[in-house]
Amino acid sequence: MDVYNLTTVTQFILIGLSDLPEVRYPLFVAFVIIYQITLLGNGAILLAIVTERKLHTPMYYLLANLSVLDILCPSATVPKMLKNLLTEDHSISFVGCALQLYFLVALAGTEVFLLAVMAYDRYVAICFPLRYSLIMTKVRCVQMLVGTWAAGFLNSFIHTMSTFSLTFCKSNRVNQYYCDIPPVVALSCSSTYIAEMLVLVVGGIFGVGAFLITLISYIYIVSTILKIQSVEGKRKAFSTCASHLLVVFLFYGTAIFTYIRPFSSQHSPARDRLISMLYGVITPMLNPIIYSLRNTEVKGALRKVLHLQIYSQKA
Repeated sequence: MDVYNLTTVTQFILIGLSDLPEVRYPLFVAFVIIYQITLLGNGAILLAIVTERKLHTPMYYLLANLSVLDILCPSATVPKMLKNLLTEDHSISFVGCALQLYFLVALAGTEVFLLAVMAYDRYVAICFPLRYSLIMTKVRCVQMLVGTWAAGFLNSFIHTMSTFSLTFCKSNRVNQYYCDIPPVVALSCSSTYIAEMLVLVVGGIFGVGAFLITLISYIYIVSTILKIQSVEGKRKAFSTCASHLLVVFLFYGTAIFTYIRPFSSQHSPARDRLISMLYGVITPMLNPIIYSLRNTEVKGALRKVLHLQIYSQKA
């Protein structure tokens, strides 16, 4: 239902993933499975870090926060998407849309900053191994974590306020399966210059700054690893950052593919909605798999947790 010639929109209509009835139920089953794997995988990482004392270090505190984000981020969109796949009612209230956008942007922004902090942590561990415990203390780790969450939520507050202070009167159909800044701003019939400039300037400064920290950290990391003489030494050094590097490539790769693809008339809205799932749904599922496969300490802790669960059930 479109709303024309109105200055106040009380609800939005989420287009959803597909209008074809024959694919709605297969999509529902597929996303239920993906969402369950995401919750179980990241929950297992959190449980392993909490229960294994060897993992009570800054590196794994950061990883625990990544798992929390990978649980919360899809939880902001997937339950509503699943409901829309089963029902004909695709509406979301104005306030509900604002809250969904706020938490989604806040969590995604926090993850950008967290990946930068994790890259800095690996930089200190590899480039200054003897001073690591002095530089990356638990107090400093907590300070960095508080800063990442505060920056993510402050950034989102700015964008959410600028987006929902616009006047909506063209249509209330959001061309996405969740409320995001570009498709919501596109519905405005007032000037979107300030909202768009805030995304470019504020989002650009935060995003580019975090990306540069990550990039520069890994330039120094690679340079340091290449200077190591022994093959075994290079292998050990690389193994300490391989999982995080894969997660960084996955996160930025899907984000760029989702938001910074060149415009083409061949890109259908339905295809764009499916592509956006890479960023918001698939990546959080793959992150715990990457860490559990690449990190020997995490694998060992997960085995202990699994053995304890099996033993307690038998007892």
